[in-house]
Amino acid sequence: MRSFGELEEQVMFQLWAADRPLRVRDVRRLLAPERTLAHTTVMTVLDKLYRKGWLRREAAGRAYAYAPLMSRDSYTAALMHDAWSLAAGPATALVYFIEAMNPEQQAALRDALRVVSLGRESADRDHPEGRLHDRPETGAEPEDLGQDEPRAG
Repeated sequence: MRSFGELEEQVMFQLWAADRPLRVRDVRRLLAPERTLAHTTVMTVLDKLYRKGWLRREAAGRAYAYAPLMSRDSYTAALMHDAWSLAAGPATALVYFIEAMNPEQQAALRDALRVVSLGRESADRDHPEGRLHDRPETGAEPEDLGQDEPRAG
């Protein structure tokens, strides 16, 4: 998954922050404090994002209203996954990533691992014939990954 260009990213941030689909003029107005853009420029960016599969669009009078198909958090997670998969040593890269986190981020990671672990336990109970979400085993339990002081190797 490739990241967005600068203007595409700014447009996506506005769409992710909105509580409803936005028209070209809405996006242009929201970008206006920082950038003065032609209506056609914003329309072209929205159309490109739509054609690339990032947005859905619906008729809104004589115009279109656009909304993201993926949440900002889902997009961020996909970027992180792609970056991690490029590492020569994924476990080592993950250790470096965790070591670079501040204590609040590490706590959020521990909480997320608990949620995933609870979801897996629930799936295992509900589907005794096999895991609902088959994922490769890493050899580490979620509790091992959420330590206060991650260790290399």
